[in-house]
Amino acid sequence: MSNKNKVDSKEIGLDIALILANYFFKTEYLHYGYFTDDLKVEPGNISIAQENYANYILSKIPKETKTILDVGCGAGKFAEKLLDYGFEVDCVSPSPYLTKHAKKILGDRCHIHECGYEKVETTKKYDLVLFSESFQYIPLAEIMRQTPRFLKPRGHMLICDFFRKDVEGRSPIGGGHDLKNFYDIMSKSPFQLLIDEDITKETAPSMDIVNGFLTDVLHPVWDLIFYVLDHNYAWLSKILRWKFSHKIEKVTYKYFQNKSNGENFAFFKSYHFLLYQLK
Repeated sequence: MSNKNKVDSKEIGLDIALILANYFFKTEYLHYGYFTDDLKVEPGNISIAQENYANYILSKIPKETKTILDVGCGAGKFAEKLLDYGFEVDCVSPSPYLTKHAKKILGDRCHIHECGYEKVETTKKYDLVLFSESFQYIPLAEIMRQTPRFLKPRGHMLICDFFRKDVEGRSPIGGGHDLKNFYDIMSKSPFQLLIDEDITKETAPSMDIVNGFLTDVLHPVWDLIFYVLDHNYAWLSKILRWKFSHKIEKVTYKYFQNKSNGENFAFFKSYHFLLYQLK
């Protein structure tokens, strides 16, 4: 029997990311940063890099665009920027926590569909459907089913996200649709490719900052928690290590092996800006 109240761990991961980004990096953006050659890769510059990323997308939006559906709006920060630039914006937000935060920022300036993209129902049509690092979370079949329904004739689909490359080895960084499979599906879709820019070089440094945080902050805290459990609650520690051995091993490999860095990201992933037009 399925648990209807089961919490989506990916959604919780984004909720936690917002809390940490707010506290440590003073930013409400949840996307990667865009690091120009003159911007030093360090935690103090992450908010600048994220603003660069937002401005990069803004510069690529077709001039005729007036209405936008922001799919996976996160905390609503980029939707706010789009509204300030004069666009009419509606949002899709499946996370209750992020939706609550987005409502505080956006107020009544737009409508937020509080569900996953595959469950959105509306008769409204948009000039552009935007996926800013939300594309990877949605099944491709659902994207192909839903997006044409929401677009005006000759409307655009804008994707800014990373994909999995077909390379050997086990990636310590999760996420992303298979790039080759994505291209194959899009070649048979009702969309025409207008722009495909590989911005892996500009976005990969974000992972060096994340890796530093994992290595220098979270890993020592993780070790201290188990140190206390091992010495003060040995029986509980043994039960936890036995019961959750696979998950503990997975967490250790994924987050605490100093491998979630920019170099590995660029090897296993490919970050693209893509603009498609409905034929």
